[in-house]
Amino acid sequence: MSDDANAKVKIEGLGKDIVKSIKDGKNPKFVTLARKRSNIVYDQKIGYLKLGKAKEERDFVNVAQSKRFMQTIAIAAKCHKFTSENLHTTIRGLFYQLKYSLGEDVDENIFNEQSESNPLIEDLEVALGTTRENLNLNANRKGVLAGNITVMDKFGTETLKIDCSKQGRSGWAIPSDVDNDIEFVDIKAKYVLVVEKDAIWQRLNEDGFWKKENAILITPQGQASRGIRRLIRKLADKGLPIYVFTDSDAWGWYIYWTIKTGSINLAYIGGSVATPEARFLGVTMADLDKYEFLNKLTMNASEVDIKRAQEMLNYEWIKRSKEWVEELERMIKSKKKLEQDALQGPRLTFVGEYIREKVKNKIFLP
Repeated sequence: MSDDANAKVKIEGLGKDIVKSIKDGKNPKFVTLARKRSNIVYDQKIGYLKLGKAKEERDFVNVAQSKRFMQTIAIAAKCHKFTSENLHTTIRGLFYQLKYSLGEDVDENIFNEQSESNPLIEDLEVALGTTRENLNLNANRKGVLAGNITVMDKFGTETLKIDCSKQGRSGWAIPSDVDNDIEFVDIKAKYVLVVEKDAIWQRLNEDGFWKKENAILITPQGQASRGIRRLIRKLADKGLPIYVFTDSDAWGWYIYWTIKTGSINLAYIGGSVATPEARFLGVTMADLDKYEFLNKLTMNASEVDIKRAQEMLNYEWIKRSKEWVEELERMIKSKKKLEQDALQGPRLTFVGEYIREKVKNKIFLP
């Protein structure tokens, strides 16, 4: 049974349970694991964030919960329709499918804002033990890839063979769903390099860095979407080392740690999107000691950067790392930060030289 067919069966099971409760004269309920900070735990053995065991319920007859109960069931009904018809839409498309009035005499829409529907989709994922991709829901595409890897993409009635080494300056646009009807084959690379900024990705792509180093070059174009994090996890499962290259600031650290340990929002699928074996290649404050020119190219750290560094020092998985403690304390003390773009200071091609040296000598933060 395909994943989307299995998701359809799970939705039907949810519906049957609700109908049975009604026939038995019981209060229909929707039960899911609580997706709140107090129920998020860091599992040291596996190295990523996951949901605890606390649950939450929504009762149909509870005035405070009835609307969210109704909204959740409405989402489930639409997803059942999508999977039955084998049609896909975005989470934005789902919102518009359900943005209508409850009736002529009721001045109330099922949903008024997408911010209402998005978290309920996630609750449904948790309750059913599936993913929104299996519910035929996608998000906007984000990020590109270049490298010696072939993608078999079944789209409609066709199966397309995509050679990611022949995508020119644009690269292969990474879809939000990298599981269903997509297979990664013929991977001939030594490692994966995840580059925060698209501009630096383009610089490296123009230099042919991934060809010379036999690497897979990915840019999430900022924060990594769940599709990209899932792709990184799949590549790590193929035995490829994962190196992350970002700015040394609050945003860059966040990008790295969500790739490595997952995030609070996606703790319910932590094992699918977290890559604990990932390593932080740079840039780092320690680079200031090795590359003199960088000392003239630092920027003043913002209050957000400093506050974020202080918060991170309290994370249990950070406190155990002497290297990360030193990195964060140095930034707090100097009140300086460093962007990966600064590596273009001496010459444009220096970025590739910097990465090549760090990979060769295994100079990373854990």
